Amino acid sequence: MKVESMEKLRKVVNEIAYKKNLSKLSPLRFSLLPFLSVSSSFYKLALSIRRRFFLSQVHRLPLPVISVGNLTWGGNGKTPMVEFIAAFFARSGISPLVLSRGYGGGDEVNMLQRHLLGTSTKFGVGAKRAVVASHLIQKYGYIDIRKTSLYEKQNLNWKAHNSLDSEKIGIVVLDDAMQHWSLWRDLDIVMVNGLTLWGNGRLLPLGPLREPLTALRRANVVVIHHSDLVSDRVLEDIESMVQGIKKSVPIFFTKMDPTYLFEVGNINAKILLTALHEATILCVSAIGSPEPFVKRVQEMGALYVDRIDFSDHHKFHARDIGTIRARLGELERKFGFKPIVVITEKDYDRDPEILKQLYPFKTYVLCSTLKILPYRGNNEDSFKKFLKDKLKLELPAAD
Repeated sequence: MKVESMEKLRKVVNEIAYKKNLSKLSPLRFSLLPFLSVSSSFYKLALSIRRRFFLSQVHRLPLPVISVGNLTWGGNGKTPMVEFIAAFFARSGISPLVLSRGYGGGDEVNMLQRHLLGTSTKFGVGAKRAVVASHLIQKYGYIDIRKTSLYEKQNLNWKAHNSLDSEKIGIVVLDDAMQHWSLWRDLDIVMVNGLTLWGNGRLLPLGPLREPLTALRRANVVVIHHSDLVSDRVLEDIESMVQGIKKSVPIFFTKMDPTYLFEVGNINAKILLTALHEATILCVSAIGSPEPFVKRVQEMGALYVDRIDFSDHHKFHARDIGTIRARLGELERKFGFKPIVVITEKDYDRDPEILKQLYPFKTYVLCSTLKILPYRGNNEDSFKKFLKDKLKLELPAAD
């Protein structure tokens, strides 16, 4: 009961955080505002103290560091962007080290390890990322690509095509690190959810903001995620908002591109997206922003799409399976045939075994990749060039 109560409270707080007009809240939710407002004030004070403390002892690594972060809680595309960057450098002959704090049962790290299997990518998990990085750099060694000759860079590229075991680390990619001030970074990438933006614009827990919007001034580049799900007019408004805070910052636009499905218990068999056509679907997710996931499924020609949303990183328990099965039973009685459960990869990687308990209902995992959209003169090639130019790298051409 305690877990269920916490889950309900998280949903209520999330609803308040993304309600732009707080006066329209229900009386129960409105009654929480004084408590949340005071908590936000304490959070702001703690944030200021914490930032001052960590900035006084910043650790610098001996190789380039890219931070991928955001200003709000989940659903901004941080982990897909980390994967995109790590894969790009691995293909270019540079072995990336991905550092994650491992929050929420490590679902994001598990997914990254699965996707980047067979590349030279290495992983480090832990809250003290400078310590983890130093240990792995000592273990594998490192090469500072910025100080490497053209001949050596071409040799690196040759090795990338002929070996999957490039030991020396060449670049560090920090997952969810905008507020990880104790580690110096050469490039700060800030991800923004184009659908939800910054909610009511307040700091946690009254709003979704981890820092005030002025923190965007630290960004070297801003990426608007789920850009394909909003209108050009909205994208223009977001651009104006961002450039009103930092005029010169480059802005790129991304989306998640569904590629295939696989069934829980049979990860190696790819299933075409057309398997959802004319089907009754129950979307189940425990992610930061479930709306884009549900919208993607709705676009696949399903007969009917229902949903159950849990809070971000929620780990499914037996009672959750019971709730899901009960909804599946309702849908089966309504439509006369068995519905299909569709989940995200993060939900699968959090605990693949418990999802098998939904049998005999089929449970499909939707697999997607991050795509950089051509928009206002920027595209995937210009984003890669931006990375290289900002880090002062001269990389051999990658496939």
